[in-house]
Amino acid sequence: MGFLDNSGDIILDAVLTDAGRARLAAGDGTFKIVKYAFADDEIDYAKWDGDNTNGTPYYDIEILKTPVLEAFTNNTSLMKSKLISIARNNLLYLPVVQINETDGEPLNGSSTQAANSFAVLVDETTDDVFEALSSDNTKGVFYATKNTTKYIQLDQGLDTTEISKQQALAPALVETHFIIEMDNRLGVLSSPGNVAQPFSFLDDDNIAAYNIANVNDVQGFFASINGDTVGSPIAGPRGTAFRFKIKPSLELQTSTYLFTKLGTSGNTWNGASGTYSYIDSIVKVTGATTGYSINVPIRYVKQD
Repeated sequence: MGFLDNSGDIILDAVLTDAGRARLAAGDGTFKIVKYAFADDEIDYAKWDGDNTNGTPYYDIEILKTPVLEAFTNNTSLMKSKLISIARNNLLYLPVVQINETDGEPLNGSSTQAANSFAVLVDETTDDVFEALSSDNTKGVFYATKNTTKYIQLDQGLDTTEISKQQALAPALVETHFIIEMDNRLGVLSSPGNVAQPFSFLDDDNIAAYNIANVNDVQGFFASINGDTVGSPIAGPRGTAFRFKIKPSLELQTSTYLFTKLGTSGNTWNGASGTYSYIDSIVKVTGATTGYSINVPIRYVKQD
């Protein structure tokens, strides 16, 4: 791995993903390029200098001189900020995605509990201990075996006070499809009604991707908040709310191996007796329309 030579011409460096390389190597005719993406993770557009006294050729000189890494194939390490194309040229703001802790379950902010994450309990034994705790001590907690009405909610829209939140978000900016990625060894995507979902793709790093589209959404993943004026962290026009849960994997439910390998043990949970093992992870949620992504922190919890 090295840096691209950016001393002269603009260079486009393209590589196949690990999945693409595997299909090419198979030689069975299944290899076909059907999707691609562009990214410029290293670029800081704040370096644009419209006041440079040397004239317009120098406005972007600092951007063009930014060192850019060669493309490499590991999808977990690169392309965190994908480029998108939007026909409109009069946009001052682009949508973001934020955790809604009012309409959805709030994060557990206690440093002696989930440390500003959502907690996913992994087995019935742990469930039984937490079920006896007060609501203050189970904030942001999702059970392994007990169905509740709790869910994680992500709101999408323009986070600015310069445009009224009563104004509808332009249809071209409303998310109708989300891609959810998580470590398949640890968790499984679930609907708000506690129905586990099959993943759409599993890569060589054991990262499962779920494609959830707002088409005949009978499982309640999506809710329109377009025109809503209360209950959301989005300050301006709002588009879509995405609701989901995380279930523990079978391996976390039935074994301590991954907790030993990836986590920590002997932790205490304020209000609960005994000690607990933790694994901290994230669930990445990306809007397919705008490409905006958010990492949702998850702490998997098992009684020692």
